Amino acid sequence: MAQSGHAGGNHDSARKDDVIQIRASAGTKAILNRAASLRGQKLSEFMLDSARKQAEETILDQRAFFLDTDAHEEFLDLLDAPNKPSEELRTRMTRKPAWER
Repeated sequence: MAQSGHAGGNHDSARKDDVIQIRASAGTKAILNRAASLRGQKLSEFMLDSARKQAEETILDQRAFFLDTDAHEEFLDLLDAPNKPSEELRTRMTRKPAWER
């Protein structure tokens, strides 16, 4: 997920000139500080890493996506021609589970 001003995925080399300010209760800050120290990170590093991971998961969890005409045709072709199960998969699917042996 490359963003303007960021070297793809390596956010350590990213420019850090934007400021994000948030308010938190003393209890929340204490929990965040404890978690950050357990990971050997500064509070700001921990919060930014955590928020970024959550944001990426949210984006990846989208149920709707849009494709141009060529990508849409390729996607439909893939759906119409799924991979055939391997012999190993067929064997695993037909053998009795361990709890029934």
